[in-house]
Amino acid sequence: MYEFNPYHVTMALLGLAIIAAYWLPRFFSGREPAASALLIAAGFLLAVLVPAVQPLIDPTSHPEIWEHAAEAAVIISLFGTGLRIDRLMSLRQWRPTIGLLVIGMPLSIAAVALAGWLFAGMTLAGALLLGAVLAPTDPVLAGEVQVGRPLEGGEHPVRLALTAEAGLNDGLAFPFVHLALLIAAAGAVGGDLLLDWALRDVVYRIAMGALAGMVLGWLLAKILFAIPRKNPLADTGAGVVAIAGVLVCYGTAELLEGYGFVASFIAGLTLRRMEARHEFHRTLHSFTETVELTLTAFLLVGIGVTLPMLWPQANWAHLVIGLGLIFIVRPLAGFASLWFTELRGRQRIVVAFFGVRGIGSIYYIAYAGGTLDLVNESGLWSTVALTICASTLVHGLTAGIAVERVTAEEDEEASGAGEPSRREPSAAP
Repeated sequence: MYEFNPYHVTMALLGLAIIAAYWLPRFFSGREPAASALLIAAGFLLAVLVPAVQPLIDPTSHPEIWEHAAEAAVIISLFGTGLRIDRLMSLRQWRPTIGLLVIGMPLSIAAVALAGWLFAGMTLAGALLLGAVLAPTDPVLAGEVQVGRPLEGGEHPVRLALTAEAGLNDGLAFPFVHLALLIAAAGAVGGDLLLDWALRDVVYRIAMGALAGMVLGWLLAKILFAIPRKNPLADTGAGVVAIAGVLVCYGTAELLEGYGFVASFIAGLTLRRMEARHEFHRTLHSFTETVELTLTAFLLVGIGVTLPMLWPQANWAHLVIGLGLIFIVRPLAGFASLWFTELRGRQRIVVAFFGVRGIGSIYYIAYAGGTLDLVNESGLWSTVALTICASTLVHGLTAGIAVERVTAEEDEEASGAGEPSRREPSAAP
């Protein structure tokens, strides 16, 4: 007797959902402003139509599935983000990024942790973990507000700040995740614990991740562009070799106890400096972009599938924390961190507000759940899922338009003053 196989039904509906999420917005706009939110909605619909799929990807029961899928997406997206940046430029032009990382991110972590402690009754370790998990901005979902593809220019200060922040804060949030896990395991905070954390998890692991990214990115560039000189791999357009190189870079950095996420971004930056005008960079970026968007689509649909399971565990406190991060904490912390930069009022507001949350947060909460038995793990997942849903909707509908307006205004001012547009491509050093 003929029967519908739930597995095949799930595959068909999953593919249809992803196609619809990217296709339907084209009837209303030339961009995909709601694609991410539609992917989550499609996952929710899939869970309603095929309830049997929910237990298979329950994040509290199978965190390893989410950890490894999100890890792969973040690695590829960070490498691609590094490739995007045509010019490293001067330290002055990187001040907004430095401010967002050194001032804005710790302020956001502290504010979310305080909210978790006050409103959700979390322990110190749980509240700190929540703050660290929600700290990273997303290099994939924030693609519309980042700099252009390789060789396209577009190094506007607003776009550069958001791009570089997304490229680095996935790795720089890791020390705070480790601190939360150390406190949870020890049950207390002591001077020895903090000193060991500062030396190992902050100083050593960040430095080792950056060093591994530079060295292995340089070696990868030599393999692609220089050896053999008369028949380099880059001439074949073999993007899969570069992706394999990134995996080597990430794995090596982790084996050396460095942060692989930092190494992946630095490797992309380093590779981009070699043969900077080579067309292979454009081809490679297109390849990595396809891979990262595919992985991200599946993860967002997965978030939608888990919503019916996580909603019963959520309460008003989780919603307050998520919405508070998007509308209050990130804008205020971001604005304060940009105070001493050269970004003007509207530029500063745009950079401060558009800190999109996404795949990095999924990785960190899954990593923590696979490392320790977390107290109220379902509540933590609920907060993360609600925050990602709200961020994809709010930022997805507004980010591209807002950034285009603020950058277009400066281009018009520059043109009126007889200066070249900032959107013109420029050579990398």
